[in-house]
Amino acid sequence: MEEMRCGILDDLTMLIFTFQPLPARPSSQFRFFTMVGTNGNGNATYFILIGLPGLEEAQFWLAFPLCSLYIIAVLGNLTIIYIVRTEHSLHEPMYIFLCMLSGLDILISTSSMPKMMAIFWFNSTTIQFDACLLQMFAIHSLSGMESTVLLAMAFDRYVAICHPLRHSSVLTLPRVVKIGMAAVVRGAALMAPLPVFIKRLPFCHSNILSHSYCLHQDVMKLACADIHVNVIYGLIVIISAIGLDSLLISFSYLLILKTVLGLTREAQAKAFGTCASHVCAVFIFYVPFIGLSMVHRFDKRQDSLLPVIMANTYLLIPPVLNPIVYGVKTKEIRQRILRLLHVTTHTSDP
Repeated sequence: MEEMRCGILDDLTMLIFTFQPLPARPSSQFRFFTMVGTNGNGNATYFILIGLPGLEEAQFWLAFPLCSLYIIAVLGNLTIIYIVRTEHSLHEPMYIFLCMLSGLDILISTSSMPKMMAIFWFNSTTIQFDACLLQMFAIHSLSGMESTVLLAMAFDRYVAICHPLRHSSVLTLPRVVKIGMAAVVRGAALMAPLPVFIKRLPFCHSNILSHSYCLHQDVMKLACADIHVNVIYGLIVIISAIGLDSLLISFSYLLILKTVLGLTREAQAKAFGTCASHVCAVFIFYVPFIGLSMVHRFDKRQDSLLPVIMANTYLLIPPVLNPIVYGVKTKEIRQRILRLLHVTTHTSDP
């Protein structure tokens, strides 16, 4: 009796979704329910990524500024890495962590932008299931690594300001390298179960994703099975990685602020100056991340462009702005860039 009832419900579901268009799909070109992304056993073979719903005619031209931002991000971060590598005076923990941050920014933007450009320019909307899982793992793990590096940079600022005499002995080069390796291992280990959990799910409904790249929370919503394990583990990852890191960064700056307030005005200005770039990098990383998460959580409108636009720019904002912030705010890097470009400046630093 139970099997008969399930069979009747499945037949009714198929009839409903076969003859009626889906309400408010993200894009007008995907108006009807499709099961072409499965192999007949409920196992997905590919997904369909979307561009900008409602702006299909304009997205070809909108891809040019996005591509320009991607090029700026790659060149800017490569410049930071080159300057730190060639300038021996910058071989300090803060700048080594900055190189790690720049490398991660290049990888994060590269993990999504080429496919996004293919969607906008060539309408190449399909992505194979395994390629989607690989992209998902890359985006999430690299984001976790970047959060860990930002935490390490906050710890570096804490030791440099609150315990300056111990800075060189605490953050030695071998320890900095170990922290970098720990960031990689932590990010990969935390995110490795995500594609495994997705792999076990059957996909018998729509295979149309709501972004131009694969995200765990986006893919799991298409499954036709219980996704409580995915939801719970996703929450654990957010709390143990992004949540914990942001909390520790905030705590370190509270300790820094407490120490700085007891210094002279000149020393306060110098201390705040060394922290300004990192504070900007923290906000640049966490604000778009939290904003996109809030939109996913509370924006229930199926036809809303806001989540799509935020998702398309989320992975580009930190890679583009971080080199600019550190190039402007950090005197040593700014001067090296000017020398690299053969530009002389007579402007005195504040």
